[in-house]
Parts: sequence; structure tokens; C-alpha cells
Amino acid sequence: MVDACHRINRDRSVRAVILTGEGTAFCAGGDLKAMRDRRGIIEGSHADLRENYRRGVQRMAQALYECDAPTIAAVNGPAIGLGLDVTCMCDIRIASEKASFAESFVKVGIVPGDGGAWLLPRVVGMSVACEMSFTGDMLDAQAAQAVRLVSRVVPHEGLMQAARDLAGRIATNPPEVLRMTKRLLRESEHVRLSTLLEMSAAYQALAHSTEDHKEAVSALLEKRKPSFTGR
Repeated sequence: MVDACHRINRDRSVRAVILTGEGTAFCAGGDLKAMRDRRGIIEGSHADLRENYRRGVQRMAQALYECDAPTIAAVNGPAIGLGLDVTCMCDIRIASEKASFAESFVKVGIVPGDGGAWLLPRVVGMSVACEMSFTGDMLDAQAAQAVRLVSRVVPHEGLMQAARDLAGRIATNPPEVLRMTKRLLRESEHVRLSTLLEMSAAYQALAHSTEDHKEAVSALLEKRKPSFTGR
């Protein structure tokens, strides 16, 4: 996942990314037998475990959250624990009617070790995030939409087409402007307004000097479909 995000950041032709699960689950969370047997990421001393998280799943969280291209989570089934938090690392979430969600770490006696305590409140608000985190309760797709965890719920068989359609609507726009817009939205979550205004002014100066900006204006005035090159 880290390598894929780094490749996307280097490949300026990538205009949108869809992340989904293979099989019946988006991501069903941690391996309970491995937890019981102290294998894998939780193997070793306290210091080893801390480093395993820092060098493992937390690197993935950082890379996916910082991916330059717009990201869409197409949630095809259960998104539990880490799985839920992975959806929150993406920009947009679309759910199949078969999707379900739980911030369930408390149910197995652990805390969100992958950044969920930072990610989830920024998606659903602190009150809902606390309720989900303190109870570990499961939300079905409709309940997830009600708390704005997902943008919409679609029939299961139409999930990937809905995600591709959305990606297509995103990808028709100027790619560099998309990436700058995403960066501004990300930075807006933790900087002062004055800082974001400075960034916005600098990015706007860059945007106005691009060929894609000129093409966008010309296409609108000439009532034709634009052709963007990323320059």
C-alpha cells in the first residue's frame, strides 16, 4: 500500500484512485488467532510491538491519507476496526448495501492503533466517533450514511460501476488543480484560516498560470468539452 501510494504521487497522470476489498469483505480487521498467540504485528516485547505499529500499519495510514490523487473507498462488505479506519483514510466513501462498519477495537481490548482516533472524528464528528469507539457497535450501510460516514449507498452489484462513474467525473477535471485542491482540504483540518489563505493564494497563482486553466476558460466560452493535459 505504501509503495502504491508513492507510485501514484510520482505519476502525475493518475487522476483518481479506487480502493476496494477482494472477496466478501472490504477489510474484516485484525486476526484474532494471531492476537491470542501473540504472532505477527503483536509479537515480541512492548518496545517491539510499538515499533511494529510505527513501521507497519501506521506507515500505511500516513501514505494513504497523504496520497496526492483523490481517493474513493468502494466499501463492498464489512469494514471492521482497521478496515473502517482505512475507509476514513480515503477522501470519499461509497457503500454497497451489504457493507457494514464498526470501530470495534474496544471489543477486543485494544485501542485504535492505526490513527482511527484522529481520522474518525474528522469524518463523522466527535460525538458519533465517541459512540462508535466506546461501544464498538456495528453500523449497517444505511446507518453509516445517516451519520455521514459514507456519501451514498448503492446496490451491491452496482458498487464498482458507481465508484468508476464518480472517479470518471473527478478525472475529467485538471489533474494538477485536483491535487492542489485535495492538499488544501487536507491542510484545512489542522491549520489556522490565515495559514490556509496564504496557501490558497500561492496555489491559486500556480493554477492561473497553467495551460489547463486557459483550456478550461476557453472551453466554457466556446461551449465545448475541454481537453486537459496536466500542464
